Amino acid sequence: MEPDLALGIDLGTSGLRLALIDGTGTAVGEASDTYPGPFEQPLGWRAALTGLVQRLPPELRQRVGALALDGTSGTLLLCDRAGEPRGEALPYHRACLEQAKATAELVPTDCPAASSSGSLARALALLQREQVTGSAGPLLLRHQADWLMGWMLGTWRWGEEGNNLRLGWDLQTSSWAGELNHQPWSSALAEIVPSGIPLGRISHPVATLLGLPQACLVVSGTTDANAAVLAADPGPDDGITVLGTTLVLKRFVPAPLQGAGLTNHRVGDRWLVGGASNAGAGILGRFFSPTQIEQLSRQIDPLQATGLRLRPLPERGERFPVDDPSLEPVLGPRPVSDALYLQALLEGLATIEAQGWQRLIELGAPPIQRVITLGGGARNPQWRRLRQQRLGLPVLNRPHLAPAIGTAHLALRGWRMEQQSCERPPP
Repeated sequence: MEPDLALGIDLGTSGLRLALIDGTGTAVGEASDTYPGPFEQPLGWRAALTGLVQRLPPELRQRVGALALDGTSGTLLLCDRAGEPRGEALPYHRACLEQAKATAELVPTDCPAASSSGSLARALALLQREQVTGSAGPLLLRHQADWLMGWMLGTWRWGEEGNNLRLGWDLQTSSWAGELNHQPWSSALAEIVPSGIPLGRISHPVATLLGLPQACLVVSGTTDANAAVLAADPGPDDGITVLGTTLVLKRFVPAPLQGAGLTNHRVGDRWLVGGASNAGAGILGRFFSPTQIEQLSRQIDPLQATGLRLRPLPERGERFPVDDPSLEPVLGPRPVSDALYLQALLEGLATIEAQGWQRLIELGAPPIQRVITLGGGARNPQWRRLRQQRLGLPVLNRPHLAPAIGTAHLALRGWRMEQQSCERPPP
């Protein structure tokens, strides 16, 4: 049986999802699962990925010609040269205030890695932790998707550029920013490649474990937010809001923008700018179950504001629209009515979203004409109406456009690139 499917794997905060597409881009299979333990445990990511792929029917798995992964941008771990993790990962929302001064000495202040909420600060914290516990030899710094990509390939040599921007990779110079190349630990940094690039065949042990063809191609992936944008395929005047555990704003721009909390990505031949708040739909689960959220949402009248001004951060610290690691949550006062409290939380999130789009305009992004919403929060029609009022723009909910679909399209593109290279006659 000839391979004719591409597999995309999306690693989120609360779990992971995969999607299979055929050569026309049509989805032919999807599945999702949660991690077996805390998010910070890398071996849990690998176990969940293994179980999810193994749940696919064998006849579909044997048709996979290429795969790619996306992950939570900024979630970083330290591992040895054989890929074995040296303790837990530091998640994307973990600010490392003690490393703020050190990061400022290593990279320019306008670099996304300069913030204490960036990957570089987490890298310094991980390296310091390793000095305390004792090193077992040369070490590697890898983000979530890059580490699992390395496991697929059997080599942890590479890192995808989008996942490494907040570690200090400079897209415009295609090099590590500032003094990063001159550090005693610089050998821990990955060799960076663009997204959508074929890197090699899946390793024999992993192919056997997952039941995938030995010839399956591993293609460099992207971040979870970028994968969502690829799935949505927005127009030039569209903004993308991802309402997942965190709130992410993305839009295409003519040229890169500079500003605290911003990241610029190259997607194909276009620049994609965006920012991610630490706030998002994840805070709702602290107070309500999914069933309660659905039931209470029906009681919300979007035309009657609560008058409460909440700042629904899950903990101290924010990345965007303001980069302030000391910003405190505001989760009260809580009204007697649960429906009113849920509405106040949703209003607070809508305010952060509106501030985010305004901040992008202040930094030079053209105004958007409508918002396409992805993620679990896109299933809530009352939240859509609250956001539409706050933004003053049309808001379209597209909850079924999963990031895994976008990542599968990356895999398909890399697969075709490899096939064209093989078909090209030698010079």
